[in-house]
Amino acid sequence: MTSTTQQRSANPQRRRARSGFSLIELLVVLVILSLLGGIVGPRLLKHLGQAKSDTAALQIEDLSAALDIYMLETGRYPTTDEGLNALIEAPAGSDAWNGPYLRKEKVPGDPWGVAYQYKSPGDHGDYDLFTYGADKAPGGDKDARDINNWE
Repeated sequence: MTSTTQQRSANPQRRRARSGFSLIELLVVLVILSLLGGIVGPRLLKHLGQAKSDTAALQIEDLSAALDIYMLETGRYPTTDEGLNALIEAPAGSDAWNGPYLRKEKVPGDPWGVAYQYKSPGDHGDYDLFTYGADKAPGGDKDARDINNWE
């Protein structure tokens, strides 16, 4: 064997022994990732809650627009008993109904999985449309704040 061949046969063993990471290197990387997760994680969760509130506000705006079109075509808003379902299925005795007024086959729930509250005539206008937010109870702030069509 030549000296070059001996060096080549010895190198793969050395490379195998040196390839990869030591336990200390892995632990350092895990500590750095944990610190980054501790800093970034809470900020991401804050934005996730805000995104749900923003989604609810946008959905209320969309439902309000559909209710306004319903009113223009029928001459009235759906009653509380007819509810938001009147945007998808014609209520009994509504000859001027020209819907559906929503693209989906059912009325969407709020981002927290609860149906939107609808009252017509409303306490704050022709109708009240609202959700109680993450806490599913009146009042609250931040993610738990009530989101409605009158404020």
